[in-house]
Amino acid sequence: MEYYNEEEFNKKTFRKEELSNIDFDECTFSNCSFVDLNFYSAKFTNCEFLGCNFSNAKINNVSFSDVKFVECKIVGVDFSTCNPFLLSFNFENCTLNYSGFHGLKIPQTNFVECSLLEVDFSNAELKGSYFLNSDLRKAIFDNTNIEKTDFTTADNFYINPEINKIKKAKFSVSGANRLLDKYDISIK
Repeated sequence: MEYYNEEEFNKKTFRKEELSNIDFDECTFSNCSFVDLNFYSAKFTNCEFLGCNFSNAKINNVSFSDVKFVECKIVGVDFSTCNPFLLSFNFENCTLNYSGFHGLKIPQTNFVECSLLEVDFSNAELKGSYFLNSDLRKAIFDNTNIEKTDFTTADNFYINPEINKIKKAKFSVSGANRLLDKYDISIK
């Protein structure tokens, strides 16, 4: 297994070949491309991805532990196939459209100023997470644990309180009205 510690990768294009059995610890990836890449059993611990493109990457059994994504394009990535052990990451100014977190336990995950168009959060545990100024248009919340999650500045979400765990979740007044969409009523 290859191992990289405290390495910096700048403007590197990782080719379509499989990126597997590689361990990255405290590495920084700036403006790198992982487009259409097939990851398998790679491990990222305390790493940062800055301005990287992960569009349509496959991340089978990949470990992300204390990983930060900033200004990244992560379109069409199915995170539900990654390794769930010690899984933790945060996203800032990222485009995560059409990605999936189905069934993942990712409590206290921050999505700060992210685009989350049609992202699948069904059966996920997001307890204590934070959606700051993020667009959740057509995002799927179905049997999702969003207890203590902060949606006060989130936009365009639809959450059915009957099929999700929402105890102590935070919403703005206009956001709370969106919880009533299912009933076709509004409070003015």
